[in-house]
Amino acid sequence: MIRFFSSCTKNKRRLALLYLLGTILAIANALPTYIQSNFLGTMFSISWVSIFFAGANFITIIAILFFPRLIQKLGNVVTTQFVLVVFIASLLGMSFATTPLSVFIAFIFLSVSSNLIWINMDILVENFSNDATTGVTRTIYFTAINLGWIISPTLSSYIIGKGDYYWVFIIAAICLIPFLVLLIKNRNLLKCNKNYKTKSIKQSFKGSWNNKNLRGIFFIAFLLNIFFSSVVVYIPIYLHQNLGFDWSVLGVMFSVMLLPFIIFEIPAGWLADKYLGEKELMTTGITIIIIALLLFFSVKELNVWIWGGILFFSRVGASLVEAMRETYFFKIVDAKDVSYINFFRTTSPLGYLVGVILAGVIINFYPLEYLFLFVALIMSLAYIFIYSIKDTL
Repeated sequence: MIRFFSSCTKNKRRLALLYLLGTILAIANALPTYIQSNFLGTMFSISWVSIFFAGANFITIIAILFFPRLIQKLGNVVTTQFVLVVFIASLLGMSFATTPLSVFIAFIFLSVSSNLIWINMDILVENFSNDATTGVTRTIYFTAINLGWIISPTLSSYIIGKGDYYWVFIIAAICLIPFLVLLIKNRNLLKCNKNYKTKSIKQSFKGSWNNKNLRGIFFIAFLLNIFFSSVVVYIPIYLHQNLGFDWSVLGVMFSVMLLPFIIFEIPAGWLADKYLGEKELMTTGITIIIIALLLFFSVKELNVWIWGGILFFSRVGASLVEAMRETYFFKIVDAKDVSYINFFRTTSPLGYLVGVILAGVIINFYPLEYLFLFVALIMSLAYIFIYSIKDTL
C-alpha cells in the first residue's frame, strides 16, 4: 500500500512538472505564432507568405513521419533535449536572418522543431497517465499549455510596440532556457523504460485507416487544423492589414480570444470521462466553429467588441473539439504506440499545408474574407467523421 501511494505521488510530481513545462513551451511557441504572417508580410507578398507556410509544413510532415526512429534510438528525453536546442537555434535564426533564403531556412527549422517538441511532450504525458482519467489529465495539460498561449499575444504586441518583430523571436528563445534547465535537471524522473513500438509509414497509415475510430479522429483533427491555419495565419493579416486594427488592440483581443481554452477544456474532459461521450461535445464544438467562420466572412465593422466577441466565440468551439480530440485519441492508444502518435500529429502541419494552399488559391480570385466561407463549408465534413467513431462511454 505504501509503495502504491509513493508511486502515485511520484506520478503526480511528474505530471505537475510536465504541466509547467507545457506552459513554458507554449509561451515560447505562441509568442511568434500570431505575428509570423505579418512579419513575413513585411518582406513578401501574401502569396509568398502562403508558399512559405506550405513549404515549411510539407517538410514538417516528412520530419514527423520519420521521427519515431529517432525516439526509438535515443529515447524520448534525449530526443526532447535535441529538438529543444534546434528550436532555440531556429528562433534566433529568424531574428537574425537578413535574406529571403536564410529566413526560409530558419522558418523551416522553426516549423519542424516546434511540431516535434509537442510530440515529445505527448509521449511524456501519456507515459504517466491512465485511461480512466485521460480526459482530466489531457485537459489539465492543455489548460496549462493554453495559459501560455493566452499570455503571449499581448506580450508579442507589447514587444513589437517597443521594438521590432525580431525581438519577439529572441525573447521566445530566452523563454526556452528554463525549459531546458528543468528538463536536464529532471531527466531521471521523466525517463520511462517503455519499449516504444515503431512501424513503417505504410504500416502506420494502414493501421490508422483500417481502424474506423483512429481514421475518424484523424480527419476530425485534420479539419480542426485547417480551421486553425485560417485563423492563425490569415485572421491577423485580415484584421491588421484589411480592417486596420492596430497591434496594441489585436494583442489584447487575441489574448481574450484564447480564454475559452482555459475555461472549457477541463470541464469538457471531466464530462467526457464521467457522463457524456466525446461525440456530443465534438458536434457542439464544430457547429460553433462553422457559425463563427460565417461571421468572419460577413462582419466588416471596425469594432473591437464585435470582433472580440466573434473571436472568443470561435475558440469556444475550438476548445471543445481540441479537448475531445485529445481525450478520444489518447483513450484508444498508449504511449508506447509512438508511430500512431507521430502519425496523428501530422494532422497539424497537414491541416496547415492544405489550409494555406487553399488560401493561396482563393485569394488569387476572391477577397481574403471568402477564405473563411470556404473553410466553413469544409468544416461541415467533420459531422460525417464524428458520426463514424464509437464513443468511449
